[in-house]
Amino acid sequence: MIEWLGQALGIGWNITPAGGLTGEAFVAEKDNRRLFLKRNSSPFLAVLSAEGIVPKLIWTKRMENGDVITAQEWLEGRPLKSHEMQHQRVADILHKIHHSTELLHMLLRMGRKPATSDDSLENIKHLLNSKDLIEQHVEVQVAIEYLEQLLPRTRKQKLVVCHCDINHNNLVLTEDNNIFLVDWDNAMIADPVTDFGMLLKWYIPKENWNDWLIRYGVTPSENLFERMYWYLLHDALQFLSWHTTRGEPAKVVERLNDLKEINEQIRKFIL
Repeated sequence: MIEWLGQALGIGWNITPAGGLTGEAFVAEKDNRRLFLKRNSSPFLAVLSAEGIVPKLIWTKRMENGDVITAQEWLEGRPLKSHEMQHQRVADILHKIHHSTELLHMLLRMGRKPATSDDSLENIKHLLNSKDLIEQHVEVQVAIEYLEQLLPRTRKQKLVVCHCDINHNNLVLTEDNNIFLVDWDNAMIADPVTDFGMLLKWYIPKENWNDWLIRYGVTPSENLFERMYWYLLHDALQFLSWHTTRGEPAKVVERLNDLKEINEQIRKFIL
């Protein structure tokens, strides 16, 4: 892979892996210049760059073997700290993404179909059944019951581009004091509560939820919180299945505890 990248860049570049789970990202250095390289990035990256949501896209090249290599501007910076996720600029970048017609049109042109809650429920039930997780864990059974009970509240919502992995490591603060949201591999067209529900649960004190939502640009309501809990449950079940497949018992226990907590919050909310 590094040899192919060297062919794309030319002579004199030092190329090293950038880390990450996929092993598809690299850093190239030459004459005090750095580029962030990635193999087979989505065409979506060009629109994200044009919108100023990710660092500037420098070029895209197709290799002889069919791989597509993208090069982005390397910006010195750091991931946001957990407490910085409460900053207004995080709410602003999410609002920009969720209201971008350019991002939405690009995903649709790429053939991405909106992720409806009905389809999501059927898919997660099939996934859990294939691993016997529903029969094994009471908390999973309770979660499925809540998903079915709240499903009608999630229908007929405006679906937008969602990042679907909002955590502080994916938000980068540069030395120029700009914020970028990176790692778009899981992006989909979905209910925007998919994104800000995750952010509220993990980073915003519950007493500040209403204030954050108003600053983001929506009015807190019973329906909004029902939808938010629905997607939090769905995400927790997906992670449970993922860690089960990977054979990570400690993470499985952690996700079951997440489920128990969300189930309890829903029980208090809807009673």
